[in-house]
Amino acid sequence: MRQQILFLYLENSSLDSKAISWGFWDGTGKTQSYAGDSDSPPYETGFDAVLDGWFLIQASPLLTAASGNEYKTSFFQNEFIFEKKVLGND
Repeated sequence: MRQQILFLYLENSSLDSKAISWGFWDGTGKTQSYAGDSDSPPYETGFDAVLDGWFLIQASPLLTAASGNEYKTSFFQNEFIFEKKVLGND
C-alpha cells in the first residue's frame, strides 16, 4: 500500500471553492509532477477531489489578519491536504 498526497490551495476556506494552486506527490513512483507542469488543476474544487475518492486529512486554520496587514501578500491561507492509498510496488 502506498500513499498519494494532493495539496489544493482554494480561493477561500470553502471546500467547494475554486482551486488556484496545487501540488501532487505519488508514493508509488509511477507519476512525477513538478511545479508549473500543468496549466489547470487536477480538480476544479476541493469537493471534486473528495468525490473522486481523495480523503481530506487537513484544512488550514482560519486566520484573521493582524490590524494593518489586511492587504499584504503572504502564503496561501486556504490549503487543503488530501490523501489516497493505492496499491504500490510492495
